[in-house]
Amino acid sequence: MFTVLKVIVYLFGPEFLRQSGYADWLMYIAGASLLLASCIALTKDNLKARLAYSTVSQLAYVVLGAALFVPMGIVGGAMHIAMHAFGKITLFFCAGAIYVASGKTEISSMDGIGRVMPVTLTAFLIGSLSVIGLPPFGGAWSKYFLALGSMESGHVVFVAVLMISSLLNVAYLLPVVARGFFAGAPGSGIKEAPVFCVVPLCVTAFGCLLLFFFADELFQLLQPIGGASAP
Repeated sequence: MFTVLKVIVYLFGPEFLRQSGYADWLMYIAGASLLLASCIALTKDNLKARLAYSTVSQLAYVVLGAALFVPMGIVGGAMHIAMHAFGKITLFFCAGAIYVASGKTEISSMDGIGRVMPVTLTAFLIGSLSVIGLPPFGGAWSKYFLALGSMESGHVVFVAVLMISSLLNVAYLLPVVARGFFAGAPGSGIKEAPVFCVVPLCVTAFGCLLLFFFADELFQLLQPIGGASAP
């Protein structure tokens, strides 16, 4: 994703690619990839496998933003690198903490685990909401700018793609939280993971919140990449 973004911006230039019309296929491949990877994530019971396919989907957002070849899309794609990084590392930290504390790797075996690991599952909820793109978490801004970029480029269909993808994010992430807090019994002897597991996931979850309120600073930092002006 980093390479695609750099090649489009610095090697060819978005203006040249937009006018040439030869690279439009890239945005359609990215759009298909983010939907297909989300659908595969829905089928995975292993938590880390589900998160891995989610990552494939989220990285396609970055490629899509760059492939729109317009300033707002490029900045939105670049912002999504940071927004997704905080959200997804929080989720992986939580998956690791769950494994350390309980030895569980399959989502179907995590009934009630949120009631004995409330800090971990609350952080998982925060990371999930950021990846989904709901305020007040950072992912809301990058998806907003990607939607603006889709409209700016004249490819409104990708606004629908982004909305469908976010609904798929809801479908494969929030059931983990619902199962953890509301389903069944967690089993005996399970408690929060050691502090060295819990502190990092709390820090990154808090970062998801900070990125929402300090998104303007990130936008100003990335603005020279795409040349976008604040909406």
